[in-house]
Amino acid sequence: MNEKTHFGYQTVDAGQKRELVGAVFDSVAKRYDVMNDLMSFGIHRFWKRYALGQSGVRYGQRVLDLAGGTGDLAAVLSERVGEQGCVVLSDINDSMLTVGRDRMIDRGLVGNMEYALADAEQLPFAESSFDCVTMAFGLRNVTNKQRALESIYSVLKPGGRLLVLEFSKPVLPILAKVYDAYSFTALPMMGKLVANDAESYRYLAESIRKHPDQDTLRDMMSQAGFERCDYHNLTGGVVALHKGFRL
Repeated sequence: MNEKTHFGYQTVDAGQKRELVGAVFDSVAKRYDVMNDLMSFGIHRFWKRYALGQSGVRYGQRVLDLAGGTGDLAAVLSERVGEQGCVVLSDINDSMLTVGRDRMIDRGLVGNMEYALADAEQLPFAESSFDCVTMAFGLRNVTNKQRALESIYSVLKPGGRLLVLEFSKPVLPILAKVYDAYSFTALPMMGKLVANDAESYRYLAESIRKHPDQDTLRDMMSQAGFERCDYHNLTGGVVALHKGFRL
């Protein structure tokens, strides 16, 4: 019997989810940044700045920006590691990675940037390759999240850290109600108007609801081998930053 998983609120074969998620991001790649600003009223930039502040990345280090998409984090990380360091911008979706690579080239970030079309569940890197792995708004799209966390653990150096920035569960009931109403009405409407794709943004809202909550994700990281696992809620838990170390 084929293993089942969820694609938003749909139940699908596990092997089918990658193709379905790929179609979503093929559709939205060129308007992805514009939609991020509209959907979050620009707050996603604050969330990412906070994550970068918690990365501890220093000059000369190697960093993997996983599910890095259009490169918001990678651009800043590239400046921090300097000419002696390296940032690998990685994504499973070729359309997103192409947009990200073009943006980095346009910004003149070429000397310390590398690119990898890679599946988070089976990372094609040697063990203990990176000082830090970042993953912003990508884990919820992974079919087997536990396997991905284990794969990330293996490519981190001892002492390295993982940062997962992801939509999560609002901590206040009234905020949760407002957030639900916004997600299932405004997001698809904006997707239709700006990206001519309401269904992809309906999937976005559904995928957030199916993602593990804060405590569950922290426990999954611990199960994958990470230590000192913790999280910090942002915007009342609409987003959470999870952090764990390979010691």
